[in-house]
Amino acid sequence: MRNERPALPHSSSLIPHPSFDLTRLAVDPAELEARIDELGQIGRQPDGGLARTLYDDAWVEAMALLQRWLEEAGLETRFDAVGNLNGRLAGADSRHVVMTGSHVDTVKQGGKYDGALGIHVALAAVKALAEACGRPRRSIEVLVTCEEEGSRFAANFWGARAIAGSSEPDEAERIVDSSGVRIGQAMRERGFDPARIGEAERRDVAAFVECHIEQGAVLEREGYPLGVVSTITGQRWLRVGVSGRQDHAGTTPMDLRKDALAGAAAMIDRVTRAAAEMGRPAVATVGRIAASPGAINVVPGACEFTIDARHSDPTRRQELMSAIERLCAEVARERGLGLEVETLMDHDPVQMSAHIQALLEDTIERLGLRYLVMPSAAGHDSEILAQRFPTAMLFVPSRDGRSHTPDEYTPIEQIVPAVRVLAGALHRLAYE
Repeated sequence: MRNERPALPHSSSLIPHPSFDLTRLAVDPAELEARIDELGQIGRQPDGGLARTLYDDAWVEAMALLQRWLEEAGLETRFDAVGNLNGRLAGADSRHVVMTGSHVDTVKQGGKYDGALGIHVALAAVKALAEACGRPRRSIEVLVTCEEEGSRFAANFWGARAIAGSSEPDEAERIVDSSGVRIGQAMRERGFDPARIGEAERRDVAAFVECHIEQGAVLEREGYPLGVVSTITGQRWLRVGVSGRQDHAGTTPMDLRKDALAGAAAMIDRVTRAAAEMGRPAVATVGRIAASPGAINVVPGACEFTIDARHSDPTRRQELMSAIERLCAEVARERGLGLEVETLMDHDPVQMSAHIQALLEDTIERLGLRYLVMPSAAGHDSEILAQRFPTAMLFVPSRDGRSHTPDEYTPIEQIVPAVRVLAGALHRLAYE
């Protein structure tokens, strides 16, 4: 039962409904922009960024606002066992659900478009469909996942993993935040029972479509108003520990040193150059480094840094990872240093549904718009849900490629076309 998928519409459903004109769909840009701004005030920090993390006060406030909006649009709302919020437009066939949405949480010092935009676009699209077409054949749900970012708890994709049935049994009591609060405790404080996490699993989802900001600059720089995601990149996080010898910074000649920090710097240089030489979409990022003992007049005896390496092609991803480990080992050997490499996280690339991708592309073409088929270089709820349900993603540009910053921005004139495209795809999946 766990691996059964509701059947998608047959290829004959690619024929658009003759009475449905996407160009005349009622989308109110002013209302959409006002909602983006209103939700974007919840969790605002003195530095101007947002901090809306799983089960915190800002999260509760945001969920309450979204529930009100969903109900005002005529949708039936409910929270599942982990706090995902669903707004349902009931269809004649309630056994199969077409789902769309994204996540409500933010990174710390985040912006108001990452995740949230997918909720705004989904609500606008479903509301417009309900007004124009009435009751669908299949039920449609706007999904607000409770957590994706891992900003408070190291539980990335907490909401999507619960829906996919891939939560681990001990997570609620094992995972703690920076204050030592267990995620299970935080759930109980908000009225959710950790013992019922398994009840969030879904088996009725026929399709999931997520709209998201690109979080990069490719669409903007190449002049495309929309992107259709083919693959969500595979990524691996590594912790690299380098051990050398701690010595006096003044009395130890350069040729006699075993400087762990200098060795780490050489590794970082070779690793980042290897990704650059492999070319797009290969990336390797060192986001954190710490030397010990960290004194200005001491040769570091130990150093630790992280590597985030990504590629959307499985074979090339493995080539990149092999190169990274080989290059680090070469530097350690050349400099007489110890080396320890630990994998912190490892996700394979995830392919999007070819069928729903084709629906998105056909809908965009019917609207006379240009689009780019592209991989997603960031992780999303879709990569988790795609393991259980046919899934696709639609991108809108990010101004200057900015994301995970208060400077996130996508103008409303680039958002409204995405509402129409999403509505068109949902119409094909749920009405025809």
